[in-house]
Amino acid sequence: MSATRERLPSSPFIQFLRWWLGALVCLAGLVIAVARGFDDTGFEALFVLCGAGLSIILMNLLLRVGISGDTDRDDEAAAREEFERTGRWPDERR
Repeated sequence: MSATRERLPSSPFIQFLRWWLGALVCLAGLVIAVARGFDDTGFEALFVLCGAGLSIILMNLLLRVGISGDTDRDDEAAAREEFERTGRWPDERR
């Protein structure tokens, strides 16, 4: 990994979308289930909204993993260019 790699921009709004939105959707399912007294409709709301909230969080995690793969490929391409130019890998000792 490159020591100079920049992190993706992360504003408070992006942090909210990444983590807190999914948590709030799960919490809404729990609130509905408690408000309905854990009847059949309450359990359905709990499971549906927790599934949706966890899906939001999982999509964000998978997006982050995909982006990190792109930077690894960029590092590999830069190392190959260095090898073509100098005849050695950037992390090789002389």
